[in-house]
Amino acid sequence: MNKKKLEELLIDLRDNNLTVEEVMESLKTLPFEDIGIANIDHHRELRKGTPEVIFGQGKRAEDIISIMKRMYEKDERILVTRLSGEKAEKIVREFPLSQYHERSKVLMLTKKPVEITGRGTILVICAGTSDIPVAEEAAVTAEFMGNRVETINDIGVAGLHRILARKETIFSAEVLIVVAGMEGALPSVIGGLVDKPVIAVPTSIGYGASFGGISALLGMLNSCASGVTVVNIDNGFGAGYAASVINRRH
Repeated sequence: MNKKKLEELLIDLRDNNLTVEEVMESLKTLPFEDIGIANIDHHRELRKGTPEVIFGQGKRAEDIISIMKRMYEKDERILVTRLSGEKAEKIVREFPLSQYHERSKVLMLTKKPVEITGRGTILVICAGTSDIPVAEEAAVTAEFMGNRVETINDIGVAGLHRILARKETIFSAEVLIVVAGMEGALPSVIGGLVDKPVIAVPTSIGYGASFGGISALLGMLNSCASGVTVVNIDNGFGAGYAASVINRRH
C-alpha cells in the first residue's frame, strides 16, 4: 500500500465507486500480513516512502516466491537482494517480468515503470572492476527507489588522473556513493573535491591484510574529508537506500 493507492481508495469511497466494506477489505492487511513464514510489512511504503525489501540470502526460493506473490497482488514494487542465480531461475519462471542482475545478485519486479521522485542524480563510483558487484547493488537499489542514477567504474586512487577526467559528472551529482576495497582511500579523495554528501562503501576486496574489508572500513571511518558517511562492508543496498532518502524531493 502506497500513498497514491490509498488516495485512490478514498476518492472511490467519496465518489461511491466503492463501499465502506470494500475499502475495509483492501485495508485489512495494514500494517502487516502474517503468512506463516513471514510478516509482510505492506504499510512500509506508506510509512517510509519505499516498500519492504526482501533479503534473499538464507531464504528458500519457495518462501521468497510466497512473499512476492502477496506483495505483487498488492501492486507493490519488489526488490530482492543477495539472491543466488539458482534461486533467481525459479523466481523468474514464476514471475517472467522479473529483472535479475546476475553480477550484483539483485532481482527487481514492478508492474509499471518506477516514477522518478529524486531531485537530482545519484552517482555511483567504484574504485576497481572487482568492486562493481557492490556498486551495482547500490545503483539498482537507488533506481528502484525512484532516482536517476549514473555510474563510473574503475577510477581508483592508483590513477588519480582518471578521477579528474570525469570531474564534470562528479561535480554535477546530488549524492555520491563511492565503493572501494583495498585500503579504501577513494571516498576521502572524492569527499575532498565535492560539496555534496558522500556515502562510502567498503568492500571485502583485497589481499590478506585487508581483513575481508575491515581495513577499507576503518580507513573510511577515519577519513579526514568532511561529509563522508560510511555503511557496512559490501552493503551496496544500504548505500543506495541512504542516498535515495537524501535525494528525495520534498
